[in-house]
Amino acid sequence: MLTVLSGCGGNGGSVPKFENVSVHDPSVIKADGTYYVFGSHLASAKSKDLMAWEQISSVVEDGNVLIPNVTEELSETFSWAQSDTLWAPDVIQLADGKFYMYYDACRGDSPLSAMGIAVSDKIEGPYKDLGIILKSGMAGIGDDGEVYDATQKPNVVDPDVFFDKDGKLWMVYGSYSGGIFILELDPASGFPLPDQGYGKKLLGANHARIEGPYMLYSPETDYYYLFLSYGGLDANGGYNIRVARSKNPDGPFEDSEGKAMLDAIGNPDKLFDDPVYAPYGVKLMGNFEFLNSASEPEAMGEGYVSPGHNSAYYDEKSGRYFLIFHTRFPYRGEEHEVRVHQMFMNEDGWPVVAPHRYGGETIGSYKAKDITGEYKYINHGRDISAETVESEMIELTADGKITGAVTGTWSLEGEHTAKITVEGVEYKGVFLREWNEAVNGNVMTFSALSGDGTAVWGSHVSEGSSK
Repeated sequence: MLTVLSGCGGNGGSVPKFENVSVHDPSVIKADGTYYVFGSHLASAKSKDLMAWEQISSVVEDGNVLIPNVTEELSETFSWAQSDTLWAPDVIQLADGKFYMYYDACRGDSPLSAMGIAVSDKIEGPYKDLGIILKSGMAGIGDDGEVYDATQKPNVVDPDVFFDKDGKLWMVYGSYSGGIFILELDPASGFPLPDQGYGKKLLGANHARIEGPYMLYSPETDYYYLFLSYGGLDANGGYNIRVARSKNPDGPFEDSEGKAMLDAIGNPDKLFDDPVYAPYGVKLMGNFEFLNSASEPEAMGEGYVSPGHNSAYYDEKSGRYFLIFHTRFPYRGEEHEVRVHQMFMNEDGWPVVAPHRYGGETIGSYKAKDITGEYKYINHGRDISAETVESEMIELTADGKITGAVTGTWSLEGEHTAKITVEGVEYKGVFLREWNEAVNGNVMTFSALSGDGTAVWGSHVSEGSSK
């Protein structure tokens, strides 16, 4: 476990205390006042505050507290998938009070995969296998009674199980191969309702690099938000986080331009043809680095490489939204950790992500004088790329102008609503004061989205550590 103690001062008069863990593909659930994340390779961690995390488990081996005799317990799954590890799971609590883990294993170089359910009386296990519910990658007839075609049928991995606003239970899943699918489940048993096969396709085909679906319903907007990861997960893969939305849990889903996500498919004549599906979905975050400014010679840089495979959480009591994901980092290779960022709905009902990790901040009521000054500016673009977007210097002036690397205008509306116009394109979002680890203090930030689904961030040049 890595521990980072922030310096003097902090949000609301307190200093954020971060304890970092490694859980790839973290799926979040809150139980008994504690947040848990479950991820690939039977890894898990927990936190009371989404900042200080404690590792619970980390390796698929006998003795793992989640499934102590995993090699025997899931032997059928490992045999089918020709694998000795597990991929991204999801855990949900059903009406009987028990916790249901949707696990999956995949060969990796093909969609030969199996997905099953294990159950436990306690969230930290031990979990007992209930059996496989779906298989994919077979030669011949698939689970839907049709010939399995990897370009059109799902790879049965990356499950997310959720209740809709009417109490129906669903599972969205899929990775690469034939796309992202959704199945309705029995809310009592957690198993798929009969005669659905692989379920309903929401997007993808022809091995489009789109995976890691996660659904979040917002009672504020009455939309279901389908989060997705595009690209490859490694440091050179260009992983990036996207979102689409629908009024119904099973779609149809659209992006901010109204494009149908069912059209987000790969090129049948070229494997992993990223530019074909890159225009679909609102891109919330990709590779970036906030470079040190001239006035911050001692500050360490801050950024992410291949952030992705997220989950999301809405706290009904506080009205806060959180994005939970794993990420790699500049100059650190394949090393990865869990990160949590706060999200906000902009005036068009799309989530915008705070530029810095969550440090306990609450969005406030700001004045124009709180906003003005120099910012490190990031435009996340729309592409799927391993290139890192480096920050550029801009200034938000007192007369509402933006000068520097890009030009335009800005305005503060209401308490914290941001309107940013850059080179004639309008971005809608929020201003937020939050903790910046790199400079050991609080800074003003902005996060906003354009109509075509491009995210821009700004982080104020260090105001110095709070005292």
